Amino acid sequence: MKKAYVVGTCDTKFEELKFVADLIRQSGVEALLVDVGTKPHDHPVDIAGREVAACHPSNPSFLDTVKERGEAVGAMGEALAAFLPGRGDLGGVVGLGGSGGTSIVTSGMRTLPLGTPKIMVSTMASGNVAPYVGPNDIAMMYSVTDVAGINRVSRVVLANAANALAGMVKGTVPAGEDRPLLGMTMFGVTTPCVDMVRHALESEFDCLVFHATGAGGQSFEKLVDSGMMKCAIDVTTTEVCDHLMGGVLSAGEDRLGAFARTRIPYVGSVGALDMVNFGAMETVPEKYKNRKLYVHNPQVTLMRTTPEENTLMGEWIGKKLNAMTGPVRFLLPLKGVSMIDAPGQAFSWPEADEALFAALERTVEQTGTRRLVKLPLHVNDPEFAAALVENFREINP
Repeated sequence: MKKAYVVGTCDTKFEELKFVADLIRQSGVEALLVDVGTKPHDHPVDIAGREVAACHPSNPSFLDTVKERGEAVGAMGEALAAFLPGRGDLGGVVGLGGSGGTSIVTSGMRTLPLGTPKIMVSTMASGNVAPYVGPNDIAMMYSVTDVAGINRVSRVVLANAANALAGMVKGTVPAGEDRPLLGMTMFGVTTPCVDMVRHALESEFDCLVFHATGAGGQSFEKLVDSGMMKCAIDVTTTEVCDHLMGGVLSAGEDRLGAFARTRIPYVGSVGALDMVNFGAMETVPEKYKNRKLYVHNPQVTLMRTTPEENTLMGEWIGKKLNAMTGPVRFLLPLKGVSMIDAPGQAFSWPEADEALFAALERTVEQTGTRRLVKLPLHVNDPEFAAALVENFREINP
């Protein structure tokens, strides 16, 4: 059986970390106490902070030179992120901490494959945990009280975390169908297309549909990077709009990067590149107040992208496609990129779409394996969905 790693700053949280490690051992799972503190102490640990720090990719001696706490916390997070993936005996990780400890431990957790048990007991877990969790399967448990001693509240919370991780490490995942994973991206305004593609392929593939909400795109590509998903139909690249124009659903600068790194076959399109997402109408930035806005619901306001913005996006995506050395098919629906980008609909603007398509044609370096496919269709036309499936089969024999 693999081991449970109990991770935290032993200079300040040793009592609590040892409590968790001892409970895990009592359950029959071997536990290693891993120190990620940045100050010296005399507590007995299994893996010392200096051993973790020595894995830092550029400054393995930072504990001797860094004076500022914030800088030390950041460096230890980078070191843990390099340390954990190389541990062949790692069966799961549980961490304890406040804001600093949570930052360090989850930096390491985020580098581990999906499916590796990860529990973070944190004072920060009742707020916005997106910066700590990202697109990963990290279970955040609110500590209720500060992680400062064993008391009638912390005893229960920490024991639950210990028992949960022990169960995860000892437990097994039931066998399922062995169909290959196929990832797809969808937004409400591209749902008809993605549903048709899914229905066409679901008898052969285990189809995973990701909502293109920022975290959705990150999770999609996390599975690609992990090696669990080896084929994809990325219909809805709308997160690029939010990344470049400051919307609320950005997947970050690395969107599309996993396909360059892994070289898996990539089929993509321009779904919902006509819109940037904001919250309620009053949250739209002042500089965009005079733009074409559409109230999707009381909590979501969409902004139509302009020809200039579409040119920027076409060039950005084109460069990303050029970095992909595996087979690439990128399909352009010339009659509209979303449900509301169609004749008579709120975001119909053919000139803006044409700017996007033209920028892609100028930027993409087409080869025998990397092709743009222009079709006189709307993204939600049945014929466009069929074309996605056809191109997918062509490069996924």
